[in-house]
Amino acid sequence: MIEPLTALLGAAAILGCAWFLFQPVSGYFWRWRQARRLTERVLTEDLLKHIYNCEYQQQIATVESLSGSLGIQPARASDLLVRAGVRGLTVSDGGSVRLTTQGRDYALRILRVHRLWEHYLAEETGVAAADWHSEAERREHDMSSEDVERLDRKMGYPVYDPHGDPIPTGAGDIAPKRGTHLTEHPVGVSAVIVHIEDEPAPVYAQLAAEGLHVGMRIELIEVLPQRVRFWADGEEHVLAPLLADHISVAAVSDGAEAEASDELLSGLKQGEIGHVVRLSGSCRGLERRRLMDLGILPGTRIEVEMRSPSGDPTAYRIRGTTIALRKEQASQVQIRVQLVE
Repeated sequence: MIEPLTALLGAAAILGCAWFLFQPVSGYFWRWRQARRLTERVLTEDLLKHIYNCEYQQQIATVESLSGSLGIQPARASDLLVRAGVRGLTVSDGGSVRLTTQGRDYALRILRVHRLWEHYLAEETGVAAADWHSEAERREHDMSSEDVERLDRKMGYPVYDPHGDPIPTGAGDIAPKRGTHLTEHPVGVSAVIVHIEDEPAPVYAQLAAEGLHVGMRIELIEVLPQRVRFWADGEEHVLAPLLADHISVAAVSDGAEAEASDELLSGLKQGEIGHVVRLSGSCRGLERRRLMDLGILPGTRIEVEMRSPSGDPTAYRIRGTTIALRKEQASQVQIRVQLVE
């Protein structure tokens, strides 16, 4: 026979567990359900982005492509598609999927937030280029419409993100895709990089490590099944065709804005006088502001004062002040060298 005290303690324990699990708002059950809803919303928004990107690139979205893009099982992707279809966001046609007008509007809103965040991270922070996409992915699901409008206004209503992808407007308008694949561009014809695909992340990281960026002037040397060779900023680059296909270029004559092929500050010799032309397009965010705060602005006269025994860093004379720059930093400054008689 159960002792009254034991029964009372057992009942208290059961009530305590029930309170822990189901207490209003902060109970484990409600927090779990809220997290599940949030996860499903995020996955649905990522699903819509994937379908839109496929349509934009004239590719077909399937359950398999969604499963791979979202990192979930095909059964889970199929379930999400059914739910999106019920909400009037998608339509399935055989083995492919497409967006409805409502689904496209929703996808453009998420893309707008994502690309505005990438622009912000590139221009206003010290986040590495290889991390812009993943950081924007983390933040894109948690902004109100008012927050998005403020961010767009703060950034000056940019048309393209730092990868060259067009940023949708608040009205849902979006600029057309620019350029052609680097491997399709004529050999020997000057061009400018207008887009670098940021997915998959390992591929973009390799391109960023090469120092390649939107706005860089290039000249294709050769395209072979084994490699693609081209000049960019006075250096020869050799890429596998798979990597080169993630770069889009446009002929300079098409009106694409390109950086001039000037010399780099890192190559300035003692006794020479350089005049700053611009900072490289790959120099962004905090690093760019730091160089500008040091007085490295277009037209500024700059000379080498002394080099360290190891050759790095180098002391430069600028605006009556001596500053030290590492070779990596000086390579971000494009100059024209004045001939000294």
